[in-house]
Amino acid sequence: VQLQASGGGLVQAGGSLRLSCAASGQTFSSYGMGWFRQAPGKEREFVAAISWGVGSTYYADSVKGRFTISRDNAKNTVYLQMNSLKPEDTAVYYCVAEWLQSYSYSADEYDYWGQGTQVTVSS
Repeated sequence: VQLQASGGGLVQAGGSLRLSCAASGQTFSSYGMGWFRQAPGKEREFVAAISWGVGSTYYADSVKGRFTISRDNAKNTVYLQMNSLKPEDTAVYYCVAEWLQSYSYSADEYDYWGQGTQVTVSS
């Protein structure tokens, strides 16, 4: 599967952005999807995931209550709605996928990665 992320940009603190990740292929519904991010000088970190099948969702504590992950299997797309953004959310955000993945916060568990989209939150 190939992943194409979009929707990043510059936003003021407290604002919102919605990231999208379009996937190629006809078996999108069988992939667990997720988002990771990496800020300058920091390690890549888990943000959110949504399982294949029932679409259970999982979030890092740092974004819980502010971010929402969702998927539209008819459009082969996963979304990350980000509200109440903070300067510490500034990072490159990566869309990830793994076959029949329910959930994992480990980057090593995902074989497919998009190119990343930059999110910058100004204070």
